[in-house]
Amino acid sequence: MSTKDIIPGQHVTREKLQRARELRRDMTPAEKILWQELRGNKLGVHFRRQQIIAGFIVDFYCHNTSLVIEIDGDIHKAQQDYDGERDQTLQKMGLKIIRIENSDVLKNLPHVLNQIHKLLEEKS
Repeated sequence: MSTKDIIPGQHVTREKLQRARELRRDMTPAEKILWQELRGNKLGVHFRRQQIIAGFIVDFYCHNTSLVIEIDGDIHKAQQDYDGERDQTLQKMGLKIIRIENSDVLKNLPHVLNQIHKLLEEKS
């Protein structure tokens, strides 16, 4: 399936595709843990990891529910303005963004999964 089938009308550069591949290959420990819970439609919907949307690479994306999940590590404290602009762009596209701290995934995965499940119920 091409990216056009996922997010219609977007132009994706070769460099951005390569970067998304690298991020999939080199996920953080928190991303790896959450991916094991999201993959294979385990929550009843299909998620993609490191999905390109509007020139941004989001950590996890469910097309059917328009849900973006971002796992935030320490770097996000230094780039709050960028993240805010990015979230605003994605929200204008009708996407719902949830930001989850790395530490929450690592220390309280059941709570994180409950949060995601509630959002999925709202969106379906």
